[in-house]
Amino acid sequence: MSLSKATKVGTAKFSERFGNVSKGHFREANGLRLSSIGVGTYLGNWDEETDAAYAAAIESFVRAGGNVIDTAANYRFQRSERSIGTALNELANAFAREELFISTKGGYLPFDGEPVPDVEAYFEREFVSKGIAGKDDLVGGSHCMAPDYLESQIEQSLRNMGIEAVDLFYIHNPESQLAAVDRYTFEARIGKAFERLEDLRSKGKIGAYGVATWNGFRVSPDERGYHSLEGFVRTANQIAGEDHGFRYVQLPYNLAMPEAYLVPNQSANGRAVTLLQAASDLGVTVMASASILQGQLAQNVPIYVRGVLGNQTTDAMTSIQFVRSTPGITTALVGMSSVAHVEENMRLASVEPTDENSFAELFTKDA
Repeated sequence: MSLSKATKVGTAKFSERFGNVSKGHFREANGLRLSSIGVGTYLGNWDEETDAAYAAAIESFVRAGGNVIDTAANYRFQRSERSIGTALNELANAFAREELFISTKGGYLPFDGEPVPDVEAYFEREFVSKGIAGKDDLVGGSHCMAPDYLESQIEQSLRNMGIEAVDLFYIHNPESQLAAVDRYTFEARIGKAFERLEDLRSKGKIGAYGVATWNGFRVSPDERGYHSLEGFVRTANQIAGEDHGFRYVQLPYNLAMPEAYLVPNQSANGRAVTLLQAASDLGVTVMASASILQGQLAQNVPIYVRGVLGNQTTDAMTSIQFVRSTPGITTALVGMSSVAHVEENMRLASVEPTDENSFAELFTKDA
């Protein structure tokens, strides 16, 4: 089945619209042309003013040359997805759906528009009573990755955004499960989740899938919440063969959290390597979240770092430049809920990423 989603032709057309951007702004990933900066939709109040601000920011972002839009079912209690839907409606006359790459996540309870007073009653009413999940599937009072639950979240996300298919669906912070279940149970749950996601991929509802983590890929292998990228790929291979759909991971990566580039805590082809090297070896695309660490890296960036990264106009731009210049990172995701921030950050689209040798100086010379 072929439902409307990002395509090779569509994303190439999008990139060709913007002749004024640097040659390093668009990158190839799984046959698609994706912008080096993506818009994230995590933070913000759950009110109509923020809804409208996000919709305007996303529209501005696309018109400025960005085609990677990232969200999650629980972001602002489904409101972020709905803001994306509003923006897509406004953009529909100028941009085809096939030009845009949209990712979402499922795992955390989404609620609907606002928090609920009784989470247990909500889960019972919305999921247990409908046969979507069992009580034992809920971990920590907030996280579930049962197959029927994930499918329900995908269908909900499609309705929220008014689209037929999502280009990428992440299991959201699967390490949350490891706080409550043993490794064997976790791997069994991952296998069942991947089986359902492969089924949904075959039906055209998702283009690819992956995991979006916070700690899982950054901690050492002996920690309880550790994730092995090679293990995830092996599971996908066992389920669907080499043509599996596990093609993306997302993790925080920024000036304050550079583990993916520096720490050899992964294994690939019998070697201890960094997450970025493992992803390269295993054919997995890496998307960086928290590029400016929820605004914490929008100020006080060291002068030396600014110099190496091209003396960008603002510290926020410098922090984004660091992420988008890192070898192995496809897209730097940045939360942007205002048009002013979009206009500032997207000035980087016309700036070449810092070359690899200069970038390496950040870690080989004293600041």
